[in-house]
Amino acid sequence: MARTTNQPNIVLINCDDLGYGDLACYGSEVHDTPVLDQLAADGMRLTDFYVASPVCTPSRGALMTGCYPSRFGFDSFNGVHVLFPGMRFGLNPSEVTIARMLKDSGYATQMVGKWHCGDQEEFLPTNHGFDSWYGLPYSNDMGRQSPGMSEEMQEGMESFLGIKLQDGDYPPLPLMLDDTVQEEQPDQAALTERYLQESIRFMREKKDEPFFLYFAHMYVHLPIYVQDRFQRESRNGSYGAAVRCIDWALDVLLHELEALGLTDDTIVIFTSDNGALARPGEGSNLPLRETKGTTWEGGQRVPCIVRWPGHVPAATTSDAVATAMDFLPTFADWCGAAVPDDRTIDGRSLVPLLEGSDPSSPHDAFFYYQGANLEAVRVGKWKLHVAKTGWKGDRDEDMNELYDLEADIGETTDVAADHPDVVAELQVHVERARADLGDGVTQTTGADVRPVGEADNPVPLTVWNPDHPYYMAEYDLGDRG
Repeated sequence: MARTTNQPNIVLINCDDLGYGDLACYGSEVHDTPVLDQLAADGMRLTDFYVASPVCTPSRGALMTGCYPSRFGFDSFNGVHVLFPGMRFGLNPSEVTIARMLKDSGYATQMVGKWHCGDQEEFLPTNHGFDSWYGLPYSNDMGRQSPGMSEEMQEGMESFLGIKLQDGDYPPLPLMLDDTVQEEQPDQAALTERYLQESIRFMREKKDEPFFLYFAHMYVHLPIYVQDRFQRESRNGSYGAAVRCIDWALDVLLHELEALGLTDDTIVIFTSDNGALARPGEGSNLPLRETKGTTWEGGQRVPCIVRWPGHVPAATTSDAVATAMDFLPTFADWCGAAVPDDRTIDGRSLVPLLEGSDPSSPHDAFFYYQGANLEAVRVGKWKLHVAKTGWKGDRDEDMNELYDLEADIGETTDVAADHPDVVAELQVHVERARADLGDGVTQTTGADVRPVGEADNPVPLTVWNPDHPYYMAEYDLGDRG
């Protein structure tokens, strides 16, 4: 049966903690990514692509809504930067997500993988525009692990979660189908294959109508459990095996699109939610500075590849500043959907950039937030750091460091003293962001911000039951991301 619509399908693939330097087409010398390299050869590779936060919850919420996390209350959750099991916070049901926007325009919508925008019922993907969801509600290290938490860590966790942790660990990790716990403590090494099965089922079922598939990988967030066949192929341990699995998963999805005759009708986008942890011998953000959790480039500049045959020129590269917040208005332009006009949307359409009619960035400035704290701004090639409040103990609430990202991508040489005029120009943008979005450092309340969602009686999705026949009662790796 022939397709009855000219609206393109969208397959959006979002990795977890995958770094800027983790793909061969972005410079990796230890990871083999032939399918991703071919995707870049068939489409456009963005070199200056940013996520709105250096950690997962606010980054993913920003991608879904097209807004800076501070805009919709995702900047801080009782003083912590990401959501944990059973917390009362989540993506406000009044927010309009990519899935909701596309669903309202006639799209079938499916999510597989990690959500991390709230685990209470009203915050789940099926209440934010997805017809169905199969995956994890939060990070894969938020289950029962051995060894468990230290007593001190457990006390700290309990104080801000507002729940009692059992036996020094989180509740069992839930694998969800829509709003129901399908399995507890699943075999993580098998999850990517299960996600692919669900994705293929969805694409086959919806091949004659426009569809949106959001594939949110578990990899390469810790702990890493991966199938032996990828371990054998890896030149970089378990981390490299997980990257190889990501590449294989893309191969499966692209093969299915080809088999269904949908290659030319489908936009495929590949990206990551933030930079890599970059532990020695594992992930890489090179040539960028620092890691996940920081507002140096390594925390927020990530790979992004876009392919749409006949629309996005093949074998092209763009160094224009673009962001994950731009997906919502870009999809609206390409799919004939309506961007919400009753609220501020920070993303801008990338269609002129991606189709080659206008190579310039649609952004006059990009702001780097660590939680509620404004830490840096980029305008053109210039980046000004005004504060550091991150998790590495490098706290400095009175910074004034300027970097030329064209000449110094690694942010090694502060040139503020040589360019006071540029510093003054960028400081104007900083003050504008503080007034609009707020800033925890200066205790400024934003004038145009919306409330976070809050559940009245939050409860964890699972409770430890020693009599339950768990597949894995505890994950034997103690790594946490």
